[in-house]
Amino acid sequence: MTPITEPRLIRVHVKDNVAVVVNEGGLPSGARLASGLELREAIPEAHKVALADLAQGDAIVRYGVTIGYTNRAIARGSWVHEGLMTAPDAPPLADCPLATATPEALAPLEGYTFEGYRNPDGSTGTKNILGISTTVQCVAPTVEHAVRRIKAEILPRFPHVDDVVAITHPYGCGVAIDAPGAAIPIRTLRNLALHPNFGGEVMVVSLGCEKMQPVRLMGANELPVLDEKASVAVLQDATHGFGEMVATIMAMAEKKLEKLNRRRRVTCPASDLVVGLQCGGSDAMSGVTANPAVGFAADLLVRAGATVMFSEVTEVRDAAHLLTARAAAPEIAQNFVREMAWYDEYLRQGGADRAANPTPGNKRGGLANVVEKAMGSIAKAGSTALVGVAGPGERVTQKGLIFAATPASDFICGTLQLAAGMNMHIFTTGRGTPYGLAMSPVIKVASNSGLARRWPDLIDIDAGRIATAEATVEEVGWEIFLLVLEIASGRKKVWADHWGLHNEFALFNPGPVT
Repeated sequence: MTPITEPRLIRVHVKDNVAVVVNEGGLPSGARLASGLELREAIPEAHKVALADLAQGDAIVRYGVTIGYTNRAIARGSWVHEGLMTAPDAPPLADCPLATATPEALAPLEGYTFEGYRNPDGSTGTKNILGISTTVQCVAPTVEHAVRRIKAEILPRFPHVDDVVAITHPYGCGVAIDAPGAAIPIRTLRNLALHPNFGGEVMVVSLGCEKMQPVRLMGANELPVLDEKASVAVLQDATHGFGEMVATIMAMAEKKLEKLNRRRRVTCPASDLVVGLQCGGSDAMSGVTANPAVGFAADLLVRAGATVMFSEVTEVRDAAHLLTARAAAPEIAQNFVREMAWYDEYLRQGGADRAANPTPGNKRGGLANVVEKAMGSIAKAGSTALVGVAGPGERVTQKGLIFAATPASDFICGTLQLAAGMNMHIFTTGRGTPYGLAMSPVIKVASNSGLARRWPDLIDIDAGRIATAEATVEEVGWEIFLLVLEIASGRKKVWADHWGLHNEFALFNPGPVT
């Protein structure tokens, strides 16, 4: 991770007429590149340099695609930033090719295993956790009080259980529970309760009068199996106040912990992994270091038979035509288009569009607009065929590369990927974030070595070594793949788990609130 001293740019594609500054801290005016290019002004790290003279209206090309059009002439060696460009329109969904360039299957990758927890439903856990679900925000403070006591007074007696996690949220009452949009938060909460890392021991705390009754939360098929008396605590049934409520939750939790404590790790094939991919606090280096390395690791996981999910609708929307072409069948491509169209309409109704992404931090990191961000984002998806599409909050059971539709918000995306069954999470960042999840390990991959040096106790893998030629995309990809197996086996901890940095759950609720 030695900082480079000579001026250096990265050009992704032979057609690109811009390149990105690699040097930490950027480059000064007058800096001369090995190619003979001289900078006409100071250019920040990860920002773009014009490689040729551009006239007003010319296409600005990065990743081999047009990410914008110049709104004035730009001289060779100048800084190319968002103020100098107009973004192109999003690709029309009706024109997206359907499974016209399905990739050939890669050679299987055999013999890779991890130590996980087998579940009665056939899923596999990477942690052993007691999950306590809630039906409504009203019970959240009581449950959180009980969980603090459970962790202090009961959990130490059960050394084979990793944690106790309360699934609290602002939903459940005061909402239009029968509106079409309500299906998303309800199925999200149901699938969170059934997460593989909870070992099938579902526990629900209800207030009693809320709209989302336990049977509504879990569904008619699930609740009878749970045994209501052993799995559902109703706070309004208490006759002796708060103390009785807490005691009821603690007693129920203790019985669940006794069962979970009998679980042991066993050798499982890598195909039992369900890996969610996400990026947050991205910069213009993310698309050339961290995301391609994760994409290579994604290919390895798919070759090993695992499930790999990528998400974030607004951050793939401008690459929709590239992803539908990769679909394994036309109906899969059509399902992808359906999710894109639904979200287009959702944004339209809210008076917003895809231009609301990227964030100010993304722009400071060199990402000029959502088109550029999308082209870097899809690198996480690797090169294999898209074999499935899931709606927000749906459980994914298919192997291979899946698009799990979610908003781009880190917290909502993470919550929805957990609901989809994610048991390992890979998160790339260029600007940095201490993001973590209690229910699943989060491996954080830095896009630049400067961030990895500044945050050595938060970043798990430094992909910035790719930019400095200290490592290749393939080498870092293998490093990520092998670390996934180690973390999934419990032999190592990600930094977020080491520090207990676990973000709150964030539901996606497109339905009305009453």
